[in-house]
Amino acid sequence: MAKYLISFPSAAMVVPPGELEAVGRDAHAVIEQAEAAGVYVFGGGIDESVPPVLVAADGSVAPGGYPWAPPLNGGFTILELPTREEAVRWATRIAQACRCQQELRIFMFDPAS
Repeated sequence: MAKYLISFPSAAMVVPPGELEAVGRDAHAVIEQAEAAGVYVFGGGIDESVPPVLVAADGSVAPGGYPWAPPLNGGFTILELPTREEAVRWATRIAQACRCQQELRIFMFDPAS
């Protein structure tokens, strides 16, 4: 089985007024279903109130992320699934719950991890 990253940037989640509570309830319900199905690995969101830092090989720390890269924010879920088709089905359920499209990526297999 492969691990899949299902994610969205913060700007993609535009919740109509009065629907935020329903979105949270629906999103948590999908995660509970993934847990019950035994496919849930990890999920959450980037805490945008804490700015990123770059840590170099010598241990030095510099404020900010990569200046040339778009900011990393939003929410993500990692599921372990047997097929890409199954990953698309779960991404669809998450998209419906969050009211926004989801990006789907697969993690490369690393036997040491």
